[in-house]
Amino acid sequence: MDNKFVLACIHFLRTAIKIELERRKKTKKRLWVKKWISNRHYLGASSTLLKELAVDDQLSYRNIMRMSTDNFENLLCLTRSMIQKQDTNMRMALPAKLKLEITLRFLATGDSFKSLQYLFRVPACTISKFLPEVLDAIIEALKSYLKVPTTNDEWAKIAELYDRRWNFPKCCGSIDGKHVQIKKPINSGSAFYNYKGTFSVILFALVDANYCFRYLDIGGNGRASDSAIFRDSTLNIAMENYTLGFPDEHVIIGDDAFPLRINLMKPYSKRKLSNKEVIFNYRLSRARRVVENAFGILVWRFRVFLRPIELQPSTVDKVIWSACALHNWLRMTNSKAYFPSNAVDTEDLNTGAVTSGLWRDFTSGLASTSQLGSNNYKQDAESIRKKYTDFFFNEGSVPWQWQKCGITD
Repeated sequence: MDNKFVLACIHFLRTAIKIELERRKKTKKRLWVKKWISNRHYLGASSTLLKELAVDDQLSYRNIMRMSTDNFENLLCLTRSMIQKQDTNMRMALPAKLKLEITLRFLATGDSFKSLQYLFRVPACTISKFLPEVLDAIIEALKSYLKVPTTNDEWAKIAELYDRRWNFPKCCGSIDGKHVQIKKPINSGSAFYNYKGTFSVILFALVDANYCFRYLDIGGNGRASDSAIFRDSTLNIAMENYTLGFPDEHVIIGDDAFPLRINLMKPYSKRKLSNKEVIFNYRLSRARRVVENAFGILVWRFRVFLRPIELQPSTVDKVIWSACALHNWLRMTNSKAYFPSNAVDTEDLNTGAVTSGLWRDFTSGLASTSQLGSNNYKQDAESIRKKYTDFFFNEGSVPWQWQKCGITD
């Protein structure tokens, strides 16, 4: 081979290597993690503000996390194994504690991922990735608190509390549905478009006398009505097949959107009502106040529902499930810390005057789904409603009902 050719090749390679080395010197190295994000271990909210509040100001800590430090530690123990990832040679995994704090803060405020990014020094893209996993972990850890009663004794206990608190005997719960506003999903057309002109998924619930959700149906398209959601629900199927475990002659109550059945009571809807029918409607409406308050408390404590949720519908469903699970868990285990007695509507048992709960000071992000559906009913159902009507007008009357309904004779 010609020596001149070999020397030319060597010269070319040396020149190419020199140019590449010069280029690398001029090119700024890309950071694996931005410096201000890597400082989260000692400057992020988890390591500074929350740690300080946990020691010095428990009330403020509850306002941020919607639970006490003890509740948080208990929840962390329940979910840690499901959300903690392993460290690798490339990077350290995010602590389970930090993931749970960010998720609870999102539920408490509905802040954008960008806002949470700057508060906790965790990239927004990372938050969007682990948030559904943490929501799933919360739902799994607290699933026993969302268990639907299945035996006569369990339903009877609920009915006993309903009678004692709301003077409505043999009532196993109140049903209603609410719209949870979402950002219009891509390529969804009008599937989630509701009668109020927004996009939403539906939260349908059965609530007991203690403001706890006893049955949930989540994810129905916003354009559906209460009656349609109820008709297609597993609750309705179980009631029709008598497999729910209700004691004999027990009922649930709903508004005028639902059908009248032997195990589902609704108000009289005709225009001209007798005094007895007016009293029945008042007593049923009074007992149904519990479901309205339960939805109100849910929004008051988890303000992610105050604005349209900008997540995929499948993730929105997880947000709703986890918020309801947390609501029940905190209500059943630490009710005073979760919400005080004046948070819900209270009633003067001498006059019947109602004092609005604190949750009403906030605009509810859950709009009613009430649209009149099928109101067909059987004669047996009407007979049961008449028994309640006679009972409330006679031996089951309460002293203040006459004044509240404007009946003087």
